[in-house]
Amino acid sequence: MSNLWTRGVPAALAAVAVATSPSIVAPPADTDLSPTALTLPVVSPTPQSLTHAGRDVAVTGRVLLVVDERTDAAARDRLVKHLKGHGVERVDIADPRHLPKASPGRLTVLLGPAERPDIAQVLGGTAVPDRTDGYAIKVSSQGKAASTVVALGGHDETGQFYAVQTLRQLFRHSGGKHWKIANVQVTDFPSMGLRGTIEGFYGQPWTHAERLDQMNFYGDIKANTYVYAPKDDPFHRSKWRDPYPTDKLNELGALVARASANHVRFTFAVSPGESICYSSPADRVALKAKLQALYDLGTRAFSVPLDDISYTKWNCDADLRTYGAPGRAAAAAAQVDLMNDLQRTFISTHPATQPLQMVPTEYGDLTDTAYKQKLRAALDPAVVVMWTGTDVVPPSITNAQADASSKLFGRKVFVWDNYPVNDYGNTSGRLLLAPYDKREAGLSDHISGIVANPMNQPYASKVAVFGAADFAWNDRAYQADTSWRHAMAYLAGGDTTAAKALQVFGDLEHLAPTFGAMPWQSQAPGLTQRFSNFWSAWNGSDRERLKAVRELRAYALRVERAPATIRDGAVQQGFLVDTAPWLDATALWGRALVKVNEALDARIRGLKAKSDRLAAEARSLQAQARAVRIAPSRNTWGEVQPKVGDGVLDTFLARADALLTDWETG
Repeated sequence: MSNLWTRGVPAALAAVAVATSPSIVAPPADTDLSPTALTLPVVSPTPQSLTHAGRDVAVTGRVLLVVDERTDAAARDRLVKHLKGHGVERVDIADPRHLPKASPGRLTVLLGPAERPDIAQVLGGTAVPDRTDGYAIKVSSQGKAASTVVALGGHDETGQFYAVQTLRQLFRHSGGKHWKIANVQVTDFPSMGLRGTIEGFYGQPWTHAERLDQMNFYGDIKANTYVYAPKDDPFHRSKWRDPYPTDKLNELGALVARASANHVRFTFAVSPGESICYSSPADRVALKAKLQALYDLGTRAFSVPLDDISYTKWNCDADLRTYGAPGRAAAAAAQVDLMNDLQRTFISTHPATQPLQMVPTEYGDLTDTAYKQKLRAALDPAVVVMWTGTDVVPPSITNAQADASSKLFGRKVFVWDNYPVNDYGNTSGRLLLAPYDKREAGLSDHISGIVANPMNQPYASKVAVFGAADFAWNDRAYQADTSWRHAMAYLAGGDTTAAKALQVFGDLEHLAPTFGAMPWQSQAPGLTQRFSNFWSAWNGSDRERLKAVRELRAYALRVERAPATIRDGAVQQGFLVDTAPWLDATALWGRALVKVNEALDARIRGLKAKSDRLAAEARSLQAQARAVRIAPSRNTWGEVQPKVGDGVLDTFLARADALLTDWETG
């Protein structure tokens, strides 16, 4: 601590410094007892600790922001943006060593390292995590007329940035142009060190603009990792030896900069396995030159995926002479030789570079083989190994499985989670909008991190990626359904009506396939339950049937109206583009459901002609829905029919139609 601060905090702050224990779980005596104030704010990802600390505090029209040379610039700029977006007309920025005179009633925000004396004083008893990316927040106020101080203290610069992202979610609208900040104290840090996505799918890669948007999204959800590995980028895979053209290199440079501004670790992956000669000095020079070009752009994390290649043949005669006949052990020996060389002569010699990542050719099982035995015995301990679970698309990932994989590879694995990726046959025509689920709490003790492999549709992928980041941040507190609703609210920009419509739409796109016949998440569980309730009531009296029809009609209308509500709301424009064919089809399927519902109602009331007309209209709408095509398609499955509640919605309509057709004999 410098001599400047040995006498304590400046007078402008000392009067409002209040120490509060982080163990508080109920509002203290002076808490505003209004229902809004008593409700803890929703913060995603879920903090390790967030508790009430007193009355919510007003956001004033003029705010003093106290920063110094150790304050993260991205966090400062983001904080100013959020303040101005919540009723602040002027933000005065000051250094803690040269503060203006105290101004009673004006909000003061402190941002910087948690150990900075003014921040530490206000944080008081609020624990500051001694963990990478950790942070603490405390709101302090003494009486209605006193100045209010909000302290945002980070363990490191990224922690400061994450503190600002949490503060963004603490604003409460208090009428008109007025806002308050929820008076809470937060102690928070990520459970997993690596959290984010790997753009590793087949088919049309994301555009540059879409990737830039993703970096902002990752900053919002505290995801710190993006791995650039699109299979259909030729310079990533088939033309890996060739340098990127200047325009593409400029795009990558802009992407690295955007990632850094959001405290996202841009990880460049190059996948040479289809053609590399492992023993060739020239190929190693070419590979290192590819990495060097990205290092020069600011990239400090690198990956060499060797997935989806054959290891039963060599690409050159030199490898046969060097490593022997092709096979599992020989392939592993060649790959270990290459990885160790890259780690020791490139990664270790380039300042600030993260340990090398690699994807083994055997990436999705728990079988011990000669390949894994060689990797386990000889791969440099610093190299990070990625693993997809017990299969390419695992139905679950448990702590025991993670431990088993760590034993197989001789280190904690980094999970490449193939959800919500939709680039394989069983995903044809599908959006995967189910929650991120069936990953066991406590995995943070057994793996080094998780990256989700998203869909070709980047905005639609945000539903699952939001959950994956939430889980990786605090896996023990993670609740899949709750996080899913929060993801929909995020996509809806706080528009609650649109968020509810997104939930209806997401239920119809809930099926999550594997490579086998059985999906690991079922289709339309919400609608399935409503149909089950309907058929149970159908066995009763006409009165019970009419009640069942009336109740189902209410939800049928929600299905029919969901696409228009989503399109008319504040939902992100990119999501509307990604999902357009599915929204079109949903509107038609929803109208068909409404018509069938009305036909059943008419038939119960003895109005056969009306019922027949409505049933015919429903059949026509279903035909129109089946005629919708995804065109042009971003996926390898081509221009196919968008699947909407398939196996649930269409099955109900067919059963109801048969019932109407055979009414007299039924």
